[in-house]
Amino acid sequence: FSNIAPVPKWALITVAVAGAILLLLFLVCIIRCCCGKKKPKKRERISLCPVSNSTTASLVQPEMEDLERGMEQMHRGKLQYSLDYNFHTQELKVGVKQAVELKAMDSGGTSDPYVIVYLTSDMKKRYETKVYRKTLNPIFNENFTFQVPQAEVPESTLVMQIYDFNRFAKHDIIGEVRLPLASVNLQHIIEQWSELAAASKVEEEQLGEICFSLRYVPSTGKLTVLILEARKLKRMNSHGLSDPFVKVYLILNRKKWKKKKTSMKKNTLSPYFNEVFVFEVPFNQIQNVDVVISVWDHDKVTKNEPIGKLFLGCRATGNQLRHWSDMLSNPRRPLAQWHILQPPDVVDKALGLKSHLKLPLASR
Repeated sequence: FSNIAPVPKWALITVAVAGAILLLLFLVCIIRCCCGKKKPKKRERISLCPVSNSTTASLVQPEMEDLERGMEQMHRGKLQYSLDYNFHTQELKVGVKQAVELKAMDSGGTSDPYVIVYLTSDMKKRYETKVYRKTLNPIFNENFTFQVPQAEVPESTLVMQIYDFNRFAKHDIIGEVRLPLASVNLQHIIEQWSELAAASKVEEEQLGEICFSLRYVPSTGKLTVLILEARKLKRMNSHGLSDPFVKVYLILNRKKWKKKKTSMKKNTLSPYFNEVFVFEVPFNQIQNVDVVISVWDHDKVTKNEPIGKLFLGCRATGNQLRHWSDMLSNPRRPLAQWHILQPPDVVDKALGLKSHLKLPLASR
């Protein structure tokens, strides 16, 4: 053994360094593998945090309940109908043919459907089909006729709503078809199918618009109201027209004070008046005065009916308040403006008037 040469020192150092390098590489591989597995999770958490609200989350991965609810809402059925407009008589004939694959509204998996048909331009006139028991595919075959002047056809929308009849509770709406007549070619008879959509909110009844001017002269205390014209008034008689006239009255400190009215215009929904009224209102009272403009339908047999109202004054809001403020800011200058008529009961409630109290009226 004495003949074996000793291992050089540099060789021992080389082996030690090589071992250290291998150990270091091994540790780096382990660390990289571990970090590589954890990093995606960290990125996923970071990217999902900002979109954790319910709306965006449902777009990424909707719940099964949401999917089922969406399918249920989409599936309402189809309605077949026909349209025939007679340009000579100005009548629209609507045929409600049949419906298929209606949404089941009863616990037994069926419905008791019927259809309500009306035009948005004359919501007072509505037709109903017969009720068909326990079916999702009713055949109606009923026709309804509407009097629609040709000039008003583009402004009308045909609404056909299918309801589920219930003898002991409120009738549930299955769906509806809304068809703007402006989008339909009525030069020939139309027969088509439409998917039922979810029922929209009940639209407010259109009462019409009125144009008038206001002028106030503080030095003389004269308030001038010029009733110019009205348009698109609500139909009040069986012929689809009205016999309108306008009442103008003043309210002082929430009490009726003075009133005047225009002449009556026969058989029109767009009357032209051009009638002027002058009221004496001292400057110290103008802030306490409300001007009420109301459009009425004259009736020889029964009581006159109000079509719509509006009021102006310091208590008013919106366009009415703006018109009144402009008048006060521009003394001696007449200012004209169009206003949308509102339901009479809504205006009376805003004015705080009690209809059963008969207050003395002083006409000037």
